[in-house]
Amino acid sequence: MPKDKKDNKLDVEDNIDTSSENIAEEAENIGTPSYEELIYKNEELEKSLLRANADLDNALKRSINEVEKAHKYGVEKLLIELLPVIDNLEHAMNNLSEKATKEDKEGIELTLKSFESALDKFGMIPIYPVNEEFNPEKHEAVTMEKDKNKKDGSIGNIFQRGWELHSRIVRPARVTVIKN
Repeated sequence: MPKDKKDNKLDVEDNIDTSSENIAEEAENIGTPSYEELIYKNEELEKSLLRANADLDNALKRSINEVEKAHKYGVEKLLIELLPVIDNLEHAMNNLSEKATKEDKEGIELTLKSFESALDKFGMIPIYPVNEEFNPEKHEAVTMEKDKNKKDGSIGNIFQRGWELHSRIVRPARVTVIKN
């Protein structure tokens, strides 16, 4: 065997012997844990693993919830920007002059219906509170009025329809409230 390889072999054997001695020394320094200590350490590790798994599950659930909300409400700003267009079409319907033709009225009605249909596809539902009690979560009181035919707290006139997106109020209905 060449001299270089022989010397190299001795170095490896010396390292093995040295590392074996080091391991033995470390084992003596650490000491042998008792059965109770091992059980306690095992329980700690199991609890730590359970906590890590629970944290991971919670993070996954939060992420899924956030993605679902993003899909549901991602178009909210766009839909809010379209609401004035619908309001203007409603005002146009209500304020048509007597000279307007039947075709003009039908055209505005069809445009309004197509807009409402498009909003409905995205989960927008109108709040039109006819014969309802005032609900501050869904209605915005503009003023109060008297009406002997209706009871206190009910809605009188509706100035503007409200809208909700997947049960989230986007815009409350603007109404008058009856107070006799």
